[in-house]
Amino acid sequence: MKTATFPSVRIDQQLRDAAEGVLREGETLTSLLETAMRETIQRRLAQDEFVARGLRARDSARESGTYHGASEVHAELRQRLDARRKQVQG
Repeated sequence: MKTATFPSVRIDQQLRDAAEGVLREGETLTSLLETAMRETIQRRLAQDEFVARGLRARDSARESGTYHGASEVHAELRQRLDARRKQVQG
């Protein structure tokens, strides 16, 4: 796969110093920027999908007229969590 480059990005010296200050052994500014960009893209895609699922759920509830109260949802989630804790803790 061919690689491409991004245009130069102007930042203030303080940000550059901060970035250089957190580099891990063997890591470069370029690899830090690439990692940050990949993680940001993944996070934004996940956020977009979360919102889309929420909107679909809203539309489905409107169409069916079936709604679930927060206390009901919290109780179900609490049961799932308790069951999983028992399973993990033995």
